[in-house]
Amino acid sequence: MARLELERLGYQILIRRFRSRFGEIDIIAKDGPFVAFVEVKTKTDGRFGNPVEMVDAKKQRRLVSMAEEYVANQSLHNTPCRFDVVAIDAAIQPPTITVYKDAFRPGW
Repeated sequence: MARLELERLGYQILIRRFRSRFGEIDIIAKDGPFVAFVEVKTKTDGRFGNPVEMVDAKKQRRLVSMAEEYVANQSLHNTPCRFDVVAIDAAIQPPTITVYKDAFRPGW
């Protein structure tokens, strides 16, 4: 669902499930001039808050470390990058999908 929504919005998917020693980035995509590192969070019941709230400071640090590794390996040092979150609320039908562009900013 996340991939289809991103493509509908004009993103070009580069990699799904990029793995590094720090963990996994769900989707890496191009959105205009940006490389977007996308974390996908799904909520399946009504007990917790918005799925985007699950991307806490620890998860953000891990995403930044993985993104730095990807940028270095791909020689993308002059390419603008950002971190997006796709929140899927599957606790309701039909599920809602919200894309948060530039969801957080690292201290680069």
